[in-house]
Amino acid sequence: MDPTRNPYAPGAGTQPPELVGRDEIRERARIALERQRIGNSSRNILLIGLRGVGKTVLLDRIQQDSEAKGVLALAIEAPETRSLPSLIAPQLRTALLKLSNSQKSNVRRYSERGLKALAGFANALKLKYQDIELSFDFEPEPGLADNGILEDDLLVLLDAAGIATKADDSCLALFIDELQYVKNDELAALLGALHRMAQRRLPVILIGAGLPQVRGLVGRAKSYAERMFEFQTIDALTDENARFAIAKPASDQGVKIHTDALDNIVARTQGYPYFLQVWGNNTWNVAERSPITHSDVEIASTRAISDLDSSFFMIRFDRLTPNEKAYLRGMASLGPGPHRSGDIAQKIGRNVTAMAPIRSQLINKGMIWSPAHGDTAFTVPMFDEFMIRIMPEIPN
Repeated sequence: MDPTRNPYAPGAGTQPPELVGRDEIRERARIALERQRIGNSSRNILLIGLRGVGKTVLLDRIQQDSEAKGVLALAIEAPETRSLPSLIAPQLRTALLKLSNSQKSNVRRYSERGLKALAGFANALKLKYQDIELSFDFEPEPGLADNGILEDDLLVLLDAAGIATKADDSCLALFIDELQYVKNDELAALLGALHRMAQRRLPVILIGAGLPQVRGLVGRAKSYAERMFEFQTIDALTDENARFAIAKPASDQGVKIHTDALDNIVARTQGYPYFLQVWGNNTWNVAERSPITHSDVEIASTRAISDLDSSFFMIRFDRLTPNEKAYLRGMASLGPGPHRSGDIAQKIGRNVTAMAPIRSQLINKGMIWSPAHGDTAFTVPMFDEFMIRIMPEIPN
């Protein structure tokens, strides 16, 4: 069939043609943002899930929904190599500059004070966080967010921004993706500032997304964090929603899919949204005509697995050291998991204590997580199958 009409969209954070099974979470976020805007308290929201479940897509859609309602949105992706202050500062500058153009004099005044706080914040912290790059629109105000202590200065900065936002009858929302990569002290500072915003009933909220270990990370950063958040687990789609995610885009193009072909795609992808897009894309390109058949899916599956191996899986595999690869290969031989740390160490012929640093490194890289004490699980669905394909034997 015509590849230019292929409706499926496999990609990192690419919006699928049909975002299904997430309406309840979008509604919860809408309510939380609106409550903040009108001065009622609401908890921050964290979207928690494995790779490929569509956390980034959902976070982006919630951001788009909020911006359509006039929310001031700060869109931030937290890579391993950047500091949180360097990511927040330019986004906050854009939001405050927007407020400074308000027709309301008090909003302009408060936003200008926020920009002065931002200048002091950046100047004071630039020695410690050298990746802060910011153009100043106002001179710093002495004593305003310029102590050089992140936890103190971030609180004052968000306080100033929150006051300006409240005067505008709006809401300031921090949308932070890959939250597991935020360093502990920076996460603690952010949580402390958000806690203070809630106490002052200022309309500042975090809607974040990250791997399953984020729940534990926020709890360790601040003891009260679990009361600050509504944790939303993002999982694979139900069979019904997975079928709809494949069938509806095809139907919109006038293409039918046999029921057994749909069942085959759902079974092979286990309902993970990213994998559904990969299989849908390859199946469309393989099929010569409508309706799409079970045989088309069988042929497309070989291509889909090859696509995943060369991109989605390989980009993560290439970041691993030889010891880390050996650990994951031993883990893969036990199946999808979770697995006991001792069983993994035994599989690769190592002492469990000696393997602890490697396990920690893999957690820090976002490759594995610990669903319970002593347990280890992959953060990437089907990575066990990939490891066996790419490394047929466990290294000695």
